[in-house]
Amino acid sequence: MADYELLYWSAPFRGQFVRAVLALAGKSWTEGGDAKISELMEGAVRDMPVPFMGPPVLIDHQTEVALAEMPAIIFYLGETLDLMPNNPGRRAMTMKIVNDANDVIDEITLNGGDHMWTEERWNTYRPRLAKWMNIWEDTGRRYGLDRNSGYVLGGDAPGIADVITATLWTTMAERFSKIRELLDETAPITAALSKRISSLEPIRELSKKSREEYGESYAGGQIGESMAKVLND
Repeated sequence: MADYELLYWSAPFRGQFVRAVLALAGKSWTEGGDAKISELMEGAVRDMPVPFMGPPVLIDHQTEVALAEMPAIIFYLGETLDLMPNNPGRRAMTMKIVNDANDVIDEITLNGGDHMWTEERWNTYRPRLAKWMNIWEDTGRRYGLDRNSGYVLGGDAPGIADVITATLWTTMAERFSKIRELLDETAPITAALSKRISSLEPIRELSKKSREEYGESYAGGQIGESMAKVLND
């Protein structure tokens, strides 16, 4: 039996953070699939493995723990897989980075598709996204990260903050040329870290598998289509 079951849609987006952490830790997992997720969401809350409004949901078969909400899942994996810093301040900073990443993907999908992207919306939003990139860049500088080596919070091996950073920016940069150009221009240290983490064999293999299964998609539905249309040159 696989170590975990992940319930997330057939797309990268929010579920990719969970996949990346599991991959980095060398853990195996199965994916319940879209039909199972829809059935659970349409059914009674009492029948859910954990009460949730939307995926991701992670089920740990070893401990019989089920969790929803991406930051809660990442925290659990970081704790149980020894991917969190020992220092309390840096542990808190790790979770700040995770929650910032969650905010960015909410914004980049216009709150899950409340609106669709247009050139005007992109031009208005672009400075705010650049500010997010600067937040990552300055966080790295404050903890001694440079363009050639090191990790976000100064550990001797990649941890949660690093894999979340790489998953956030690389997954978008690989699919949307305007985001890639802005990242390279605005946050070269963050871009370099993301490339280093993404070149690690388990993360590279995950990216290859995701391309095979999801193609160029990032998020589903009309919002995914509008992103592909507007955020590429």
